[in-house]
Amino acid sequence: MNKAELIEVLAQKSGLQKRKVKRVLDAYIDTVTETMSKKEELILIGFGTLVPHPQTSRLARNPKTGTPVMIKPRTTVKFRPGKYLLEAINNPKEKM
Repeated sequence: MNKAELIEVLAQKSGLQKRKVKRVLDAYIDTVTETMSKKEELILIGFGTLVPHPQTSRLARNPKTGTPVMIKPRTTVKFRPGKYLLEAINNPKEKM
């Protein structure tokens, strides 16, 4: 599912106009981005947690040439699914 498809589904389920749903989704994405850039967790109880995860520098290889390349340290994001999301994924026939 891409962003446009998500907006379509959310508009149908919420009864809101697509334009308003898009604004809300963009605000959500901006908020998540700001929170992650501050290295803070974002917890959505029952759904999951977005956690900033620091990565150290490491040695890798260029796949074309095999030349060693040092990858700079950076922060990535890990997602830990919540209880209800895991239940919904593992028991798709049961309604939440």
